[in-house]
Amino acid sequence: MKKLFIMLTALLTISLSACSQANKTTETKDMKVLVAYFSASGTTRGVAQQLAEVTGGTLHEIKPEQPYTDADLDWTDKQSRSSVEMKDKNSRPAITAKLQDMKDYDVIYVGFPIWWYTAPTIINTFMEAYDFQGKTVIPFATSGGSSIKKACQDLKAAYPNVNWKEGKLLNRVSAEELKKWVKSNN
Repeated sequence: MKKLFIMLTALLTISLSACSQANKTTETKDMKVLVAYFSASGTTRGVAQQLAEVTGGTLHEIKPEQPYTDADLDWTDKQSRSSVEMKDKNSRPAITAKLQDMKDYDVIYVGFPIWWYTAPTIINTFMEAYDFQGKTVIPFATSGGSSIKKACQDLKAAYPNVNWKEGKLLNRVSAEELKKWVKSNN
């Protein structure tokens, strides 16, 4: 009788453990994903659209209230809008179309082009517009030649209470590569 009781207890423990694991898998699959991005030239937009498809996430453009012109983006002109913004660590370009349902998202991918080796200051505007407590935030970027490393370090330092996952540079990325990266973040 004692052996039967021990076996039944062991079976019940294994069953409960299996159910617990199944619930964790379901919870991960049921997480609501947002792919928010800023794109000055359209490159980051293309990657964000692919990422939203792969994740089944909602796509949201981080739009500047005042759109950037080609002259604004001339990084060789020290007086261009982007140069001035990037020199000023307190710059927070205004954005339009604030999300009303940010509280509903569990995982937020934040995409941007690399400017001066880091994220454009409009990303700070986005990060400061919402409460990211309890959410996972994953940066991604596009760049003509810089890595995402400094941008990730800067974001983690500026927003230490955010649950950051490792960011990735996604230049000319395939759907398969995106799937593999998304899976590694689960």
